[in-house]
Amino acid sequence: MDLAFTPEEEQFRTDIRTWVRANLPEKISHKVHNALRLTRDDQQAWAKILGKKGWLGYGWVAEFGGPGWNAVQKHLFEEECALAGAPRIVPFGPVMVAPVIMAFGSPEQQKRHLPGIASGEVWWSQGYSEPGSGSDLASLKCKAERNGDHYIINGQKTWTTLGQYGDWIFCLVRTSSDGKPQTGISFLLIDMKSPGVSVRPIKLLDGECEVNEVWFDNVKVPAENLVGEENKGWTYAKYLLAHERTNIADVNRAKRELERLKRIAKQEGVYDDIRFRDEIAKLEVDVVALEMMVLRVLSAEKSGKQSLDIAGLLKIRGSEIQQRYAELMMLAAGPYAVPLIDEAMEAGWQGDYPGSAVHCAPLAGTYFNMRKTTIYGGSNEVQRNIVSQVVLG
Repeated sequence: MDLAFTPEEEQFRTDIRTWVRANLPEKISHKVHNALRLTRDDQQAWAKILGKKGWLGYGWVAEFGGPGWNAVQKHLFEEECALAGAPRIVPFGPVMVAPVIMAFGSPEQQKRHLPGIASGEVWWSQGYSEPGSGSDLASLKCKAERNGDHYIINGQKTWTTLGQYGDWIFCLVRTSSDGKPQTGISFLLIDMKSPGVSVRPIKLLDGECEVNEVWFDNVKVPAENLVGEENKGWTYAKYLLAHERTNIADVNRAKRELERLKRIAKQEGVYDDIRFRDEIAKLEVDVVALEMMVLRVLSAEKSGKQSLDIAGLLKIRGSEIQQRYAELMMLAAGPYAVPLIDEAMEAGWQGDYPGSAVHCAPLAGTYFNMRKTTIYGGSNEVQRNIVSQVVLG
């Protein structure tokens, strides 16, 4: 197994690096490198820049307007974007629902939805989790009843990430109560401007409204928005979740944040502390091990070998690493790791002035936010059970 990049792949990396650094707005890069708040406009601006280049759907095949890159090229693109300080691509459209539409959607659905996703013009949200239905997703209750050429949707979704910005939402809905819970689920595409859709942001510990509750009150959805076959949505959901869990691992962001941890430790004078350096070294070993795992998968794909389905394993290790670097940043900053408070920033207390600890301002918020990573996308406890079944049978 050869994990080294070829000269052609290294040239591809150089080309990507040159383009990203020439086109990524400095204001956005500064925010990402310092974990400052990204607005909807910030994220949409980068999405549209990539869309204009044809790279927002960087994982898409050429048939659907993508660059047709192989697995290694996609990895290199992700790495160079992360290291340059580009925002993470909001995955719900280009990374999650688009592959489902490509694989299971009708030609009409592909023609209607893929261009808006590829250009960055249309913001998609994910409607999976419900109160009481998270890791046990098959127990979902949001109901869709067929009425002629429409479905009538009633129910609730929760923890809908950035749903307050959504134009469309893809939802798992219950269309049948017969048989096993998984057999009565369907996959619907819903216009969030439809009458009866309401969104309520949920304010989190870090002060952000990153997640939302979404209600459907007799929402009328055309039957043509059903992806694939009725009651086959569980199959499509599993296909999508593999993309989500691999995306959560995000080894490239971990490499960037590891360097940020070192910067903070040096600025706060704890980098020379042997015991603290040991903790950084252990984290770095874990990041390298995660990267090696990713490269093993890429090597297997490049050689045409069937690799083990390890999306769950990547999710477990990636999410734990995210929590660990957030914890170490807090430890490095000590009492300066206060929450990011808008009023304090405006008053100058957390401002960017000589002697200030502005680099520490977002650390508590990041720490609080990262507590979710071992839960969303399928809790790590459940993922460990899945991995053990795959490995041990």
